[in-house]
Amino acid sequence: MGYLHAGHLSLVREARRRVGRNGQVVLSIYVNPTQFGPAEDLAKYPRDLARDLKLCRAAGVDTVFTPTDDGMYPSKAAGGYSTYVVEESLARVMEGVARPTHFRGVTTVVSKLFHLVLPDVAVFGQKDYQQAAIIQRLVADLNFPVQIVVAPTHREPDGLALSSRNKFLNAEERAQAVILFHALQAAKAAVAKNAVPAARLKRDLQEFFTAAPLARPDYVEFFDPDTLQPVRLVKRGTHLALAVFFGKTRLIDNARL
Repeated sequence: MGYLHAGHLSLVREARRRVGRNGQVVLSIYVNPTQFGPAEDLAKYPRDLARDLKLCRAAGVDTVFTPTDDGMYPSKAAGGYSTYVVEESLARVMEGVARPTHFRGVTTVVSKLFHLVLPDVAVFGQKDYQQAAIIQRLVADLNFPVQIVVAPTHREPDGLALSSRNKFLNAEERAQAVILFHALQAAKAAVAKNAVPAARLKRDLQEFFTAAPLARPDYVEFFDPDTLQPVRLVKRGTHLALAVFFGKTRLIDNARL
């Protein structure tokens, strides 16, 4: 959605590696309104197209696709747009509960992107683990002729996952936000030798977050990495996803334990 950072540019490098010097790398920049709920940060989502285009040029992007709302949703302003793509299994948990209309907007806009650009390979980041899993299911279920690549999360030196929303954090919130990464590490350590009941480990992590007074957890979920369904027993190979508010800024992170 723009306001590019090093994590986005790592996806560009992965795309280039996949298609080679003679391939074409297309990057889309579009703050998609259909994946924002009524009370979410659509209006203030960071935008700086001139800066983004400069970064794309330096990274070797061949084409930047910057559609408009009228182009992507041609009759929505007149109340006539009514066609959406909906995934009905993986989208029912975690972000799908916290943001009920979010993934409908994601799957619709990604379907449009694939139809318009016709890529051979599409690269997404693991920081949005649930989104990547849903897009993989979308491609498999609807027979899109595109290979989905999920690239590793890019992090700051202290472990905080890169996100365009990080710019909204004040200095104190930024200092405390690293607790997401520390929570992932604590969970990995907790199950390194033995399985742990999910309810107990969830309570432990909720207590862990009290060390950062500005942190307000939205959810802590342990789940099967393929089905995204919650598990009762957390062991090595289980996946953990977190969503935490710092003021009005909501950050997400995840890791395979």
